[in-house]
Amino acid sequence: MTANAAGEAETGPLRLHFDRTIKLVFQGSSISSDSGLLLHRELDDALGLTDMAAEMLFDPRTGRNGQHQLGGFLRQSVFSRLAGWEDVNDADRLRFDPVMRQIVGGKAVKRGAASASAMARFETEMLTQAKNLSALADLPGRWIDTVHDKQPPKFITLDMDSSESPVHGEQEGAMWNGHFQSKCLHPLFVFNQYGDLERCALRPGNVHSADGWEDVLKPVLARYSRSVYPSLQRRRFRTDAAFAIPELFELLEDEGWDYAIRIKGNPKLHVQIDWLTRRRPGRPPNHIVRYYTSFHYRAKS
Repeated sequence: MTANAAGEAETGPLRLHFDRTIKLVFQGSSISSDSGLLLHRELDDALGLTDMAAEMLFDPRTGRNGQHQLGGFLRQSVFSRLAGWEDVNDADRLRFDPVMRQIVGGKAVKRGAASASAMARFETEMLTQAKNLSALADLPGRWIDTVHDKQPPKFITLDMDSSESPVHGEQEGAMWNGHFQSKCLHPLFVFNQYGDLERCALRPGNVHSADGWEDVLKPVLARYSRSVYPSLQRRRFRTDAAFAIPELFELLEDEGWDYAIRIKGNPKLHVQIDWLTRRRPGRPPNHIVRYYTSFHYRAKS
């Protein structure tokens, strides 16, 4: 390592695999506060995540004068938020950032990344097309399938639940939710046992936890059918009491899934487990003891 006349340390430039023209140097001539994004971009290139997403998206533009491809818009949207830039208005600040230009790629390397107005059109007009909303819903599953195609799973466990997404404005769909005691959106998620998102849906804040469960869950179950993955030895599904719905039970049983679904307590259920809640004779143990039992129960219809 040597130093130049300005006192800056000099080493051989570091190159990245996704674009061999990029040189990482530690000099003051071209500075960016987001250089760490290049490592994420390198990982993205190795996994092919944004490239896959761009292939699935529909481009409604009809002209040929577009400066940026959908993949470039998507990378700028994702990576700017990854760096902590939360609003499309920040695009004007990042447009000529040396790192963001390389992240977006294509014409952006020389001409600059997309402007705030272009990013606003991408996120509010292009991505909201019906075809693109459907593609975005399918995208997490497509990413997971690329991994499973290389190493088919032997078992899968799915967890479905809703969550609170608080809002602090007049966003579309923002409603008061009595359960969460907040004004929020109320998304629904399906995760696997590794914590990977399989599918989700963004819903208004005032809907029931199980609202729209079929649209979210059925495509995931279809992806893990025996015909798709003969290697699957066991398939499990878990969810909370809000999803104790007869139609869901029937679907899981018809598809051959094992499932554990919590149901709300009531006097008849409490009678079934009353003997488990009584204190055993003798000194209480110093460790946690769990007791299990099984019984038949049918809700009155």
